[in-house]
Amino acid sequence: MSAEPPFPPPGFRRFWAGEAVSGLGNYVTLLALQTLVVLDLGGDATQVGWINSARWLPYLVAGLAVGALVDRVRRRPVMITSDLVRAALLLAIPAAWATDVLTFPLLVALVTCFGAASLVNDAASMAFLPRLVPRVHLQRAHARIDGADAVAQTAGPALGGLLVRLIGAPMAVLADAVTYVFSAVMVATTRLDEPRARAGGPVPSLRREIAEGVRWVYGPSGLARLAVATHVWFAANAVVSVVLPVWALRELGLSPAVFGLTTAAAGVGGLLGASVSTAVGRRLGAGGAIIAAHAVTTVAVVATASAGAGTATLLAPVLLGVGQGLYGFAIGLSNSHEMSYRQALTPDSLQARTNTTMRSFNRAVVVVVSPLAGVLADRMGLAPMLVTAVVIFAAVVLMLLVSPFRHARI
Repeated sequence: MSAEPPFPPPGFRRFWAGEAVSGLGNYVTLLALQTLVVLDLGGDATQVGWINSARWLPYLVAGLAVGALVDRVRRRPVMITSDLVRAALLLAIPAAWATDVLTFPLLVALVTCFGAASLVNDAASMAFLPRLVPRVHLQRAHARIDGADAVAQTAGPALGGLLVRLIGAPMAVLADAVTYVFSAVMVATTRLDEPRARAGGPVPSLRREIAEGVRWVYGPSGLARLAVATHVWFAANAVVSVVLPVWALRELGLSPAVFGLTTAAAGVGGLLGASVSTAVGRRLGAGGAIIAAHAVTTVAVVATASAGAGTATLLAPVLLGVGQGLYGFAIGLSNSHEMSYRQALTPDSLQARTNTTMRSFNRAVVVVVSPLAGVLADRMGLAPMLVTAVVIFAAVVLMLLVSPFRHARI
């Protein structure tokens, strides 16, 4: 029997550092953009929904094609270029604000372009990781990345709230731009001999390559049930993402700084979830761990909705923080198992297409549901929309629990 390769493998620490630092900037920008829309531009839940939709619109429009194109080329140069493009786009937001030309339509356009660059980077980085890390260590690698993301989710919103208070929401976005430059440098100095792009011969059919990726995910791969359940999960998550900032800042009357602290609780929970994910997976299997995590998510949104009972008291931020902590724990527990499960089942030639196919349909759900959730929240109320999210999350649990996926192991 051959010895198990060491973990972490060479180069992983640099890749991980780039993901960790850029992840910190992501959470700063997320809070800064939400605050910018609600407080600086006078937006409501509908406009928050449009911003969230714009972030993921490129996945709907071009996700399948990007996955097929990335599978044709070396992934590291794509990651470096897309990181630098994202840095430039984020710099444009404070520049537009400083010159008094930042409007909501311009912000939507910049966020859409940022989403397109993120689509390309996601396709390349998630296809790059299985080349960097042996299959036997994929779950541990994802858990390590998730742990760093959880730390970023803890520190990022708190840092974002502080920066928004000190220098304003538009200038706080500068922090994220710097992190993408750092990420590009880390990836550029990560050494890995990738296969060269195919040269010569007939030009591959993009349509055929896209179809191969879709057939793999929803056909013989064994990923179909997980894929559909994840799409439904993203519908509920889109509702929560739209409602939460308006719920916290207006309904509960929290300041941006307090909102940032309650959001940071998700990072604490995420770190705990990622730290126990390997042990839980060994006991319950990948399927059981994912189902348990989604059950926790359902409870988390119940706690978030309950915060409305403590409006104008200390109970509101406490309940909101508990809800966010449980929400983060569930994501930290499930994500490494979902990612490693699908990567372990997928051949290298289909890695980018598999990831972008699932992510494209996930983000397509966000693009459609986010504006609808914003409109319904403004008309029906925020609390009924949180209850709707609880029902959808519970449906995801049942969908997986009654299927053979509950026995899935890597």
